[in-house]
Amino acid sequence: MNLALIHDRLQIKTFWEKKIDAECQHVETEEQRRKRSALKKLRGEWLVRLENRNKHLKNLNENLIQKVKEANQT
Repeated sequence: MNLALIHDRLQIKTFWEKKIDAECQHVETEEQRRKRSALKKLRGEWLVRLENRNKHLKNLNENLIQKVKEANQT
């Protein structure tokens, strides 16, 4: 086999191994960043706030309907 072809193959193999290693490192770093992120906690807090707001609005609406019914009955 030609020495130049072997050298080229080794160079290409080394090139792609470096690319794969760099991508794996990037993925790992990104996963660590996501784990440290406060976004999940904030989403949970906003869901609780939204649920409480919806319950409050539902109760206000039910109370208003009840008052209207009572006023119509008198």
